[in-house]
Amino acid sequence: MATKTIKKTAERRVSGTRAGGIDLYFKRIFALMFGAVALTGVAAFFTLISPSILGLLFSAHGFSGFYYVLLFGGLALSIWTQVRAFHLKPATAALLLALYSVLIGVTMTPLIAVALSVNPESILWAFGVAALMFGCMAMFGYKTIKDLSFMGTFLTIGMIGLIVVGIVAIFVPLGAGFSAIVSLLGVLIFALFTAYDMQTLKRAYEYGGDDTMRNQLAVLGALHLYISFIAMFQYLLSLFNRD
Repeated sequence: MATKTIKKTAERRVSGTRAGGIDLYFKRIFALMFGAVALTGVAAFFTLISPSILGLLFSAHGFSGFYYVLLFGGLALSIWTQVRAFHLKPATAALLLALYSVLIGVTMTPLIAVALSVNPESILWAFGVAALMFGCMAMFGYKTIKDLSFMGTFLTIGMIGLIVVGIVAIFVPLGAGFSAIVSLLGVLIFALFTAYDMQTLKRAYEYGGDDTMRNQLAVLGALHLYISFIAMFQYLLSLFNRD
């Protein structure tokens, strides 16, 4: 009887330790993610109020070459960081996440500037709706017992399609109707990505690994969730200010 009691007590302690560990793991992920979102906001704000920075981003014919360097440089940095995530020290990966979030803040300035000139309240609406959708989908992904792994391939293909359409739109103007459809698909894809990534991150923690690997995974997870949140915000903002 005493042996069974000791065994049950030990099992409860192990279970409690795991629960506490995964809580700290997700707290780190969301601290990094929200920190990146804050950096994006600060970078966008200082870009908007700085004539010298704006002068570097725009030319007489539209966006400058420097703007495209930042835009595609940020995309390349994101891909490279994800590929090399488990070969980087957690502190280095976190620094790259911070750099990427600043680049996003600078390059999303034109979209925010349009919103400020057309409908300033749309920025708050887009942020609020994106935050609500992100929170709901993150909770769903964390709590659901349904296996969401089947969505990975489809979501990746959809994201690549959105990137291709976004690049094409730089050179070929898209109609208002088509742009609205793309924005709606973008919101849907990255909302589903949020749930998918949350479940993947939870299962990855439960799979095991040392502290270094889990810290690396936390930074990678923060990057994925940050991308989903910012993408939803941008697509919603574009949707709210379409012609």
